[in-house]
Parts: sequence; C-alpha cells; structure tokens
Amino acid sequence: MATERLVVVGGDAAGMAAASQARRLRKPDELAITAFERGHFTSYSACGIPYWVGGDVDGPDALIARTAEEHRARDIDLRMRTEVTELDLDRGRVRTRELDNGGRESWTGFDKLVLATGARPRRPGLPGIDAPGVHGVQTLDDGQALLDTLDASSGRRAVVVGAGYIGVEMAEALIRRGYEVTVLEQSAQPMSTLDPDMGALVHEAMCGMGIETVCGTTVTGVLTDTAGRARAVTTEDGEYPADVVVLGLGVRPETTLAAAAGLPLGESGGLLTDLAMRVRGQDHIWAGGDCVEVLDLVSGRTRHIALGTHANKHGQVIGANVGGGYATFPGVVGTAVSKVCDLEIARTGLLEREALAAGLRFVTATVEATNRAGYYPGARPMHVKMLAERRTGRLLGVQIVGREGAGKRVDIAAVALTAGMTVERMTALDLGYAPPFSPVWDPVLVAARKAAGAVRAAGA
Repeated sequence: MATERLVVVGGDAAGMAAASQARRLRKPDELAITAFERGHFTSYSACGIPYWVGGDVDGPDALIARTAEEHRARDIDLRMRTEVTELDLDRGRVRTRELDNGGRESWTGFDKLVLATGARPRRPGLPGIDAPGVHGVQTLDDGQALLDTLDASSGRRAVVVGAGYIGVEMAEALIRRGYEVTVLEQSAQPMSTLDPDMGALVHEAMCGMGIETVCGTTVTGVLTDTAGRARAVTTEDGEYPADVVVLGLGVRPETTLAAAAGLPLGESGGLLTDLAMRVRGQDHIWAGGDCVEVLDLVSGRTRHIALGTHANKHGQVIGANVGGGYATFPGVVGTAVSKVCDLEIARTGLLEREALAAGLRFVTATVEATNRAGYYPGARPMHVKMLAERRTGRLLGVQIVGREGAGKRVDIAAVALTAGMTVERMTALDLGYAPPFSPVWDPVLVAARKAAGAVRAAGA
C-alpha cells in the first residue's frame, strides 16, 4: 500500500495539533507528514505575548509548547521559515518559498491537506501606519520586535489603538514597564465584546488605573519624526504623543490562499467546514484554528472567534479524522476571559446586539454582588449581566466585570449555555460555597434569579 501524503499549512496550535494527532494514529510508512511554517517559532502561545512584554513570564522559550526539533523527532517533516504561496487543488500540490534561502521555490504534493493559516492583525491603511515604532502583536516575532523597540526607546509614552482584548492586555503590559499609556477606541466604550453598559465599568476602572482611555474617537494616522519613526497618533479630535504605538484592532482570518483557490468562505472571511472540520465541498481538505468560522450554539450562526482553546480542539479533531479515526467539533458558545491589571473581564453567549441580529427576543438582568461573603476580608464588587430568552427563559449570554475570582465564574454560564439551561433551572445549581470564595448566593445565581423574575414579568 502506498504511503499517503499529508501537508499542513501553518505550524502553530491547530496545524501542529493536527499533525501530532495524525502521527499518533498513523505510522510514518502509512502517512508522511510535511508541515510548513513561515515564522521562526512553532506550537507557541500567542495569548502569552502581553505577559511576556509585561515581564510576568520569560519568553519566547517559555511560550513554546513544542519545538520544531521535537516535532521532527516524532517523524513530522516541519519546515520553518517556509511560506506556502499557492494551492493547486487540481493537481494536489502546494507551492512554497523558502524565506531564508534566497526565496527558492518548489512544489510539494499531497493526498490530504490541512489549512491552519491563522489570522492577521487588522492594520488600517492610514498614513504612517507602517512606520518603525508601530507594532501589531500576533506572533512571537511580533512580540520580540515590540520588545526591541521598548528596549531601544528613551521615551516613556505609549499609545494603544483599540480597546479590545489585545488592546487592554497590552495597556497593562506597558503600564507594568513604566510607560504612560493612552488607549484610543472608536466605539463609545472599551471592550466591544461587552455590552456598552458593562464596557463603561471597564472604562471607569482603566482610568482609575492611570490608563488614559479615550473612546468615541477615530484614528486618522501616525506622525513620524525626521528619522521616519512614529512620534504621535492623530485622531479627528487631537494628537497623542507616542514613543511606541501598539495596534490592538483585532484580527481577521488569514484566508488569502484559500480564497485564491476558490474554497468557501463565510461572512467574516473565514473558511467554512463541516462538523469534522473538513472544508465544505472538499473530501481531502481540512481547516482549523483562527482561519475558520465556527458554529455558535446559541445563535445557530457561524462566527469567527480567534482563540487558542478552539484551535487546539480543531487540531485534535482534524488529526483524528486524517489519521483514520473519527471526531467532531460541535461548536462554541463564545466564552472569553481577560484582564487589565486587577480587573477581570469575561463573557459567554450573546451580547444584546448579537441576540437582536439573531432575531431573538430577550430580557436582561444586571446585579452587583461581591466575590466573597461580604464580611470576609478582601470582598470586592462584581457586576454580572445576564440575557435570557423571553417566554422560554433559555439562557442567552452572561457578562462579568469584577476583581479577583470574577473572570472564571463565566465558566458556570458556559456550561449552562452548552446544556441549554433556563435561568430558572440555573438558580438550583449546586455550586460550591465557603465565605472565602463566594457569598451564600453566588453572583451568577443572583443574576439568574433576577433574570428568571424578568422572564416571568415579561410573559409571552
């Protein structure tokens, strides 16, 4: 029997998880695996970059789960600094270019193909946006470039453009390095992954931490000095001096190759797959990680969510199927957690605007409670917002903003969403209690009680 050929495009979480799982199931003489990665690093935690920049963890080695040498020792032909430039699906081959070898090009054939091309940072086409001193933060190479700029800079002024997850995490990292930080956000409040009323709590807290947070402003460009380096960020409302600029505008799926090959893309530009992570309409092509759209189990729609947790699961599913086993990825509920200094921020399920877009009618309930029993030392405020479907009372979404112990409480809601629970049913959940950990009624259950009452009051 001839040896099958598997080609993996992308050497981070999804791609190498797929390659590794396939190797566990198939021997080298049964399945030859070749993986291509354009960067200097493989199997790393991009989520850890802000904490590397902030000095909380060493890097980049500490952020690498498995080196290229370790993958090769497992009979995976991993070729670093090699970029895939074309997919030839008719002939079953990919064109590659070696980035450190004079740009030498070659073709590699495949019987099975895995696309794990990740996402790219949003970088608006503004004057000066590509000047030295302006940094996106998506790869370990990006993190190292930012650290090099910080080490070389004699100034201590930083501007972060965008107040999403990356923006607020990078703001904290720069504060920890002694910078004066200004965050510029186009929306009315930071964290557009929250409803505006919850984002306002984040805004207030960030300002209290000494992070100047300017919302409702549009960046128009980056000014440079005589050497061509960034010196300020301009907006419609003013100018903000900067010795370093960090872009935290989110990411979009990197599907340039897929689009050129005619593969199906969703509304966000992410690849569309079936439950086995096989690209729709293709028998021998799989895709996973930040380049795909996934099914939202609450709204029933596909959406793009760039998270390492999903990417690793996608890779495991793909590897099982490529290797002759069977696995599926049923979908997500949209759970995410972050922090800025000591403020924890979490959400799962739908926001109000997302529920409206899905055609759902709902009620909301917001409560302020404490993370511990009120009399226990260290008790801090926590705000919980809950969305529930009218008439049925089905939980639709939860947002949490608070201090220690707030963020991971969102997991309670994530499980309830996945199980399709109503808010009434949630009130009976048997959660752990002791004064150092929560009040007698956990804040999530308090919100569920209030939401259940709102459902009853709303009627049909």
